[in-house]
Amino acid sequence: MLKVTIPPTPEPPTSGHLAMGEEPGLPDAITADSRNLWRGGRPWFPVMGEFHYARYPAAEWREELLKVRAGGVTAVATYVFWNLHEERRGSYDWSGDRDLRRFVTACADAGLDVVVRVGPWGHGESRNGGFPDWLLAEDCVPRTDDPRYLALVRSFFEQIGSRLRGLTRRDGGPIVGVQLENELYDQPGHLLTLKRMAKEAGIDAPLWTATGWGHARLPADEVIPLFGGYAEAAWDTAHDGWPRQSRAHYFFGPGRDDDSIGADLRATGTSGTGESHLARYPFATCELGGGMYTSYHRRPIVAARDVAALSLVKLGSGSAWQGYYMYHGGSQKIGELSTLQESHATGYPNDCPVINYDFQAPLGEFGQFRESYARLRLQHLWLASDGAGLAPMTLTMPPDAPGGTADRSTLRWSVRSDGRSGFLFVNNHQPVETLPAHDDVQFTVTLGGRDLVVPRRPVIVPSGASFVWPLVRRVGAGTLLTASAQPVCTLDGPVLVLTQVAGIPVDLVFDAATVTAVNGPRVDGSGAGVLGAAAGDAGEPVTVTRDGRDLVVRGLRPGTDCLVRVTAADGSVAHVLVLDEAGALTATRGRVWGADRLILSPRPAVVDGDRLVLYGGHAGDRLRVFPSPAEDDGFALPAEGGRFARLGAGWAAEGVFGVIELPAPDTEPVAAVVEQVAVAGPPRRPVIDANSGRASAPTDADFADAAVFRVTVPAELLHGDDEVLLRLDWSGDVGRAYIGGRLVSDQFWYGPPWELGLRRFREELLEHGAVELRLLPMAEDAPIYVSPEARARKGMLELRSATFVPVPRAVM
Repeated sequence: MLKVTIPPTPEPPTSGHLAMGEEPGLPDAITADSRNLWRGGRPWFPVMGEFHYARYPAAEWREELLKVRAGGVTAVATYVFWNLHEERRGSYDWSGDRDLRRFVTACADAGLDVVVRVGPWGHGESRNGGFPDWLLAEDCVPRTDDPRYLALVRSFFEQIGSRLRGLTRRDGGPIVGVQLENELYDQPGHLLTLKRMAKEAGIDAPLWTATGWGHARLPADEVIPLFGGYAEAAWDTAHDGWPRQSRAHYFFGPGRDDDSIGADLRATGTSGTGESHLARYPFATCELGGGMYTSYHRRPIVAARDVAALSLVKLGSGSAWQGYYMYHGGSQKIGELSTLQESHATGYPNDCPVINYDFQAPLGEFGQFRESYARLRLQHLWLASDGAGLAPMTLTMPPDAPGGTADRSTLRWSVRSDGRSGFLFVNNHQPVETLPAHDDVQFTVTLGGRDLVVPRRPVIVPSGASFVWPLVRRVGAGTLLTASAQPVCTLDGPVLVLTQVAGIPVDLVFDAATVTAVNGPRVDGSGAGVLGAAAGDAGEPVTVTRDGRDLVVRGLRPGTDCLVRVTAADGSVAHVLVLDEAGALTATRGRVWGADRLILSPRPAVVDGDRLVLYGGHAGDRLRVFPSPAEDDGFALPAEGGRFARLGAGWAAEGVFGVIELPAPDTEPVAAVVEQVAVAGPPRRPVIDANSGRASAPTDADFADAAVFRVTVPAELLHGDDEVLLRLDWSGDVGRAYIGGRLVSDQFWYGPPWELGLRRFREELLEHGAVELRLLPMAEDAPIYVSPEARARKGMLELRSATFVPVPRAVM
């Protein structure tokens, strides 16, 4: 039995000391105390995703921002890279994809808040960290209070301020936060100067932040320190193993710092020790790894479960503000004067792709939906319902917590609580080093003077599992004491939606003082004894039994028909819907067709006003909706041939869900016609950068020895507005894609297919008719880290297949 005692109601947070926030009396006022953020008088739990406007086509911003919002993200963070806007001194470009104002307005139109990362130095794998080349040639000391440098910054900030005029919170705009600089750990006075200058330039927000990792010394109480954590580190060396610091992010605990982030660019060690000063600020993050980029010398694969488990551990460790980097991938611009990626040529320790900034993010470089999108969305749905309750809760670590990051045998768990209710977090997953399953697991949490035992019978926590369970959760007027199921959301009704996780049997335990009856599709309503004969997970009947002060429900079989009716002592009724995990990972919530609904769709679903947009799909896909739409909702869906049918045609019931088989997509993946134009020369011998000691990427001249393939693109694939991906299953070293001689995409091979979205290149493809691929081989002994699952193909140069994959959109 794993036990922990939760202290009484925690001490109130410190408030009024932070030099930020709006007047509390204002409607929707945003403020912060030492524990969490507040909005409109209630605790506020933002979910922030990084999306760089200038690395994505402006014509597609709206569509992508709706995808971001559908993933449960509530705020978009974006860098303003100086070198993208003033590549030539005195000549600013805020047009097209560089239109910051248009992007912030698009965020507001999509219902998203904005955090602007104004730099002036940003990093973000941008050339010179975002500084224009001309600035480095100036007679000044960047990133300090050198007056000559500040004069240049002032001009840049004034440009930003003019673009954001009327979009700050004071004017009803969406900008809730401003981040100053990035990874500046030893210049607190300079950060304070930048804050003053930003305000003078009209850049303003209720929240001011700066990155806190590397034991950064920040101006006390002037900025909220933001932290991060990554499952892998492309900035590490090419050693054959897992980065040391990444391991720590899969253990619960109060620690926030990760001194490995940015360590490749710090000239000296960290500038301080200890984290006691952080008690003055809420636990906030801006760089939880949504994936990882590939540097030339280190090319990791980051799995969806790695991302989701890391995120959950931060929630279970006290996070009150989740921020992901990147949440949406993109493409580096090529400037008028140079390429704009981080590279050895500009004195950086990492060579990055010229264009590719996919980052293996939940939404890819061309808007692809990844598995990590679904796994994070499941957490975000829960935060949308319970984030305000979770944010003020404090962390309690069990006495039997692991003794250090080398411990792979002790189960990792924690509790966050306000002394009355809480959540129990468990993580049994980490990358690279598999964790063992744990048998006979049962927790006792002493909360509010009461011992809560969950689950009521010991269970197996399998390897790879990570989840959160509720403790003392209101369901209407009744109280759910414990559930061995993860909360998903609460729908109008109310309906508490839970999901089974890791195959663990679902037990629900209600407080009999507040709940008089529990019944549902498989129960007879008597409130005691055997309530149904349907087999549960262990082949047992569904039962509810009285156990002292508790009503214990066992034997539930999660799915679309597992709806439990809960009658409270005052006679009111609420419901608990328990999904299976596969179904929950397809869940989207939205107010559509006149009601608050839960949508289960194998095709990624995005709510756009009164429409539901579904992406991709296969024949036989079924859409499930709860509550089931009624025929008088005026709901319509596309039928065969593009016609629309009134609701009712084709709809059926599946448990408590309305279900319909979706029309098969008009187009299917098709193999491309590929012609090999040239064979490759011998593998290039490794070139080692003298400054970093790391392998350098091939130069333009090296591609004279590349294998060349011509991929013909049929014109009929380019009709319409939907995306078409060219998916390349290849291996080698570095690949580049050209259209009409122009470089449009590249990839450092690391295992997964290389995908190139064709929609944005439609006019060029119609003119030139093909994509040219140039692929270089890799020497087997190249000092390059490749993830274990890809190593069998290291040293091989081949193009196994090229496939066109349409991504159709169906609108309901």
